[in-house]
Amino acid sequence: MTVTDRSQELINTAAQAAADKLAHDIVAYDVSDVLSITDAFLLASAPNDRQVKAIVDEIEERLQKELGAKPVRREGDREARWVLLDYVDIVVHVQHSEERVFYALERLWKDCPELELPEDARATRGKAEEHAKLQAAEEAAELDGDWR
Repeated sequence: MTVTDRSQELINTAAQAAADKLAHDIVAYDVSDVLSITDAFLLASAPNDRQVKAIVDEIEERLQKELGAKPVRREGDREARWVLLDYVDIVVHVQHSEERVFYALERLWKDCPELELPEDARATRGKAEEHAKLQAAEEAAELDGDWR
């Protein structure tokens, strides 16, 4: 089996929406051969809870407005550490960067084919690592300032 045109359309729209809200490391996998419940997974992350919520809201709004799609299930809202949007054809996972590293969903699905994504979404690869280094440098500078 392969991803349907509808699933690819949902993935592309969701990936673009996530990229527009500055999500990190957006990737999509064709899981249709290993799971019977959905065609594809979209993974995205953000460095803080507020941004996770903003990404989720943007994805929901765009899929509704542009493709008439509503999630049949939404989980993880209150904490905004890991929000799952189930559209049946696709499942979107938006995770806080720490959860993304801890749960490493990419390891689970690494044998599944990666789906082609819009350029803006592909450009987000490596952003989490970049952000973590920047944050560590800022924290180190603050600590250094405290010692003086």
